Formats: sequence, C-alpha cells, structure tokens
Amino acid sequence: MDLNRELAAATWTKSTRSSSNGGNCVEVARLSGGRHAVRDSKNTTGPALLFTAPQWTTFINGIKTGDFD
Repeated sequence: MDLNRELAAATWTKSTRSSSNGGNCVEVARLSGGRHAVRDSKNTTGPALLFTAPQWTTFINGIKTGDFD
C-alpha cells in the first residue's frame, strides 16, 4: 500500500491531552512497519509528520523524561 492510501485508511487517535474546545490538538496513527504519523486534528487533510519505529521510541522516551519541557 502506498503511503497516501495508508494515511487515508489509518485509524487516527486524538491525544488524551487534547481539550474539547477545539484548541491545540494532535492525532496519532500507527502505520505499517512500526511507523507512526502525527497530524493536526484541525487540519486532517494537511500534512502529517512521519516517524520510524526507532524515532517514535526516542520521541516517546523524551516525553516521559521531560526532554521537551
């Protein structure tokens, strides 16, 4: 499956930290090969950031350890 079709067919999940008032929200989708995509929930047809499996692990670990505070 090509990437555009995979993104269109993906199951997107809104961040649990997103507010219900339409504020700053992101959605995440799991893709083939352990990859993940992240997009702006207010612009679902816009671009998505793509992470390889190792990049995603590093990103999540950085969040957990406070690297982005």
